[in-house]
Amino acid sequence: MPYMMKMNKNLFLTIVITILAIKFIAAQAEGLTSSPYSLYGLGVINQTSIGFTNGLGYSGIGIRTDSEINNLNAANYALIPQNSFFYDIGVKGEFNQYSNLADNESKSTLNFSNLAFAFRISEGLGAGISMVPYSDVGYSLVGVKTNIEGSNETFESNVSGLGALSDLKFNLGYAINEDLRFGLSGSFMFGNIEEQESFIISQSTFVSTETTNYSGFRLGFGMQYDFSEKFTLGSTIQFPTTLKGNLKRSVLKSLDGVEITVEDDVSDSADNFNMPLEVGIGLSTNFYKGFTLSADYKKNYWSETGQTENLGAYEDQDIYALGLQYVKNPQSYKYGDRIRYRAGYNYDNGYLAISGIKVDGYNLTAGIGLPIGKRSRSLMNISYAYGSKGKVQNILIKENFHLLTLNLSLEDIWFQKRKID
Repeated sequence: MPYMMKMNKNLFLTIVITILAIKFIAAQAEGLTSSPYSLYGLGVINQTSIGFTNGLGYSGIGIRTDSEINNLNAANYALIPQNSFFYDIGVKGEFNQYSNLADNESKSTLNFSNLAFAFRISEGLGAGISMVPYSDVGYSLVGVKTNIEGSNETFESNVSGLGALSDLKFNLGYAINEDLRFGLSGSFMFGNIEEQESFIISQSTFVSTETTNYSGFRLGFGMQYDFSEKFTLGSTIQFPTTLKGNLKRSVLKSLDGVEITVEDDVSDSADNFNMPLEVGIGLSTNFYKGFTLSADYKKNYWSETGQTENLGAYEDQDIYALGLQYVKNPQSYKYGDRIRYRAGYNYDNGYLAISGIKVDGYNLTAGIGLPIGKRSRSLMNISYAYGSKGKVQNILIKENFHLLTLNLSLEDIWFQKRKID
C-alpha cells in the first residue's frame, strides 16, 4: 500500500532528525552564549522561537496559521490540516560586542535553536512537540579579588560559567468551533549550570567546580478567537512553578605539580529556582492584500518569585512585540509570489535590576520565507536581528548583538494514497 510505505518513510525521517538534533544539542551544551548577563539566575533567557516568528519581532500569540508551526500559542495547533505533518529545525549564529567604562570585547557563538513536530490527531484536534533552549550561560570573570578570612590580604581568582536549560514542550490544540480554539501545554524544563573558580595562594593552586542541575514541570494554556477572517485575538498563560536544584561540588588542590582531590562529586542541596507567572495577549490582522500585522504584549511577574541575587533584584517584566509580513499570493505557481517578507520590533524592559538599574533591551528583526517545492508549504525561514541590552553605567555593561537564524520549516503528507494518472 503506497500510503503505508510513505508513512514508514516519514516515520524513519522523523526518527533520524530527532537523533541528529539530540546529538547536536549535546554537542552545544557548553558555550551557548557569551553574555556577561548570563552570570545571573538561570542565565540569559532565550527569545528566539520557531520558524516565521523570529522575523516578526518574536510576536505571534494572535497569529492564525495552518501552514506552519506557531509555538507561541498552543491553541493554533488545532488548525493543522488533515494528513499534514510539520517539522521545524533551526540553528542560530550570534555576534556580540560588549563595552563598559574600561574596555571593549567581541565574541561569536553558533548554536542549535529549536526542534519541533506538529500533526493532526482528529477533526479540530492537533498536537506538537518542541525543544528549545530556555536559557544560556557562558561567562568568564578574570582577576576577581577576594579577602582572605582573618586578614587584610586578598587573592585573585578566575571564575567561569557554562551551561543551559532546555524546554521540552508538549502542545495540544482543540477547536470548539470554526472561530474559537483552546490550547494546553506542558513543559519539562531541565539542564545544568557549571561554575568553576581557580586561584593561587602561596604555592598552592585550587580549582573548585560546582554543577547545579535543575528540573521541573510547567503548565500553560492558550486561546485564539477569530472575530472575522481578518482579525484574530490570542492569549496565553504560563503558571508559576519551582525548578528543583541539586548541587555537586569538586575541589582539586595542586602543590608542586601534584594534584590532590579535596572533594570529589560531593552532593549538596541547592536553592530551588522559582519561575514566574507569565501572561500574554496578541492580536493579528490581515489589514490589506497580502499584509499581516501582529502585536503582542507579555507580562512576567518576577517580583512575586522571591528570587534574590547578590548584585541584583528580580522585578516584573514587560515585553512588547510588533511584526509585519507580506506575501503576494501563497497559492500561486509563481515562485516570487509565494516568498514571505517579514519585519519586526521587540522591546523588553528587563526582569533584573542591578544596583537599582533595570537591564532593558530591544531587537529590530527582518526575515524572509523562501518556498521549497512547487506545491508544498515547506519554507526555508531566514531571519536577522540587531539588538542592544544594558548600558555603560557604573558596573553595567552595554551589549550589542547581531543574530542570524535559519529554520527549515517542512511539511510532509501522511496517510494519503497516491493518484495514478
